[in-house]
Amino acid sequence: MRTKLSSFNFNLPKELIAQYPSEERDQSRLMVVHRSTGKIEHRVFRDMLDYFNDGDVMIFNNTKVFPARLFGQKEKTGAKIEVFLLRELNHDARLWDVLVDPARKIRVGNKLYFEDENGNDALVAEVVDNTTSRGRTIRFLFEGPDEEFHQELIKLGNTPLPKYIEREPEAIDRERYQTIYAKETGAVAAPTAGLHFSRELLKRLELKGINFAELTLHIGLGTFRTIDVEDLSKHKMEAEYFRISQKAAETVNKSKVEGKKVCAVGTTVMRSIETAVSAEELLKPVEGWTNKFIYPPYDFHIANSMITNFHLPKSSLVIMVCAFGGIELIMDAYNEAVKEKYRFFSYGDAMLIL
Repeated sequence: MRTKLSSFNFNLPKELIAQYPSEERDQSRLMVVHRSTGKIEHRVFRDMLDYFNDGDVMIFNNTKVFPARLFGQKEKTGAKIEVFLLRELNHDARLWDVLVDPARKIRVGNKLYFEDENGNDALVAEVVDNTTSRGRTIRFLFEGPDEEFHQELIKLGNTPLPKYIEREPEAIDRERYQTIYAKETGAVAAPTAGLHFSRELLKRLELKGINFAELTLHIGLGTFRTIDVEDLSKHKMEAEYFRISQKAAETVNKSKVEGKKVCAVGTTVMRSIETAVSAEELLKPVEGWTNKFIYPPYDFHIANSMITNFHLPKSSLVIMVCAFGGIELIMDAYNEAVKEKYRFFSYGDAMLIL
C-alpha cells in the first residue's frame, strides 16, 4: 500500500506558528511521547535531562547558518533586488548559486550593487547564468583576501528566517537562529531541534554521563519545499552536503552496542545517520550528499529516540517524525499539541520521542 501525503494533514491555527523564540533556550515546552505505551507527557525542555542516563549519546548537527539574505540594487535602474545565497559553487572564482527577487528583472550580464550602512558600495556581483526561473549564478567582483570577502558577506547579510516567520530579521535572530554549538558554516536554515539547548543544559547532561557526537549537514531551502505528490514514493528531496567523522561514528556505536539510548537531535541528524548505515547496522563515517527521504513504513537503524520541533502539516519533516513514532501516535500528539497551544515551527516548542 502506498503512503499518501493526505495522511499527514492536520489543522494548524496560524497563530500557533511561533514568530519569536522563547525567552530562554531551555524553557520552551517539551512534549514527551512514549512509543511503547502511547503515553504523552507535558514538560519543560530542560526536563529532558530526566529521560537520559550515563552512557547514552546525543547526536547534534553542528552546521552554522550564514546570513544568506542580501538586499541590493541593479545597475543603472537602481531597482531594489533581494539575493538569497544558496551555496558557494567555486571558492576561488567567488561563484555562488542564488535565488533572486524580482527574478524577471535580473538577466545575465547585469551587475548588482550591495551597499554598507554608510551607503557605500561594499560588494558588486555580476550575473553569469540563469539556472531556474528564480535561480541565478553570480560572481562577486572582489579583489581582497578570502577572509575580508566573507566578513563583508556576513556584515551585509541578514538572518535567513523562514517565510512562515512573518517579520523582518531583528538583532535577536543573529544569536537565537543559531545553535550554541554551531561551528561549520554552510546552512541557510537552522537545525531547529538544537535551538533549545543552553550551555547550562549541555553541562548538566555532560555531568550526568551523557556522551555527545557531532555531525555536519548543511541545510538548504529544500527543507521547506512543499510536497506536491500524493504518492510519497514519487517525491524527490533536494541533496544536502553532510559529513560524519570516525570519532562521531565510534561514539554513537559504543552506546548502540551497549544498548543505551541513541538520541538524534533533529530531523537533519536522523537523515544523516540513516544515510550512513553499515552492513552491521552501525554508523559509519561518510562525507558526501544525501537526498534521503524517510517516510512510513521505514525501519530505523541507529537512533532509538529523537528530539524534534513541531512541524507544518504535510511537510517532509512531520512525515519523517511519523515514520519514527508511528503515524497514529504522532498525529494524536500533534492534535494534542494544537489543543494545548504548543508553539510550532522553527522558533516553536519541542517533542521528545522515546
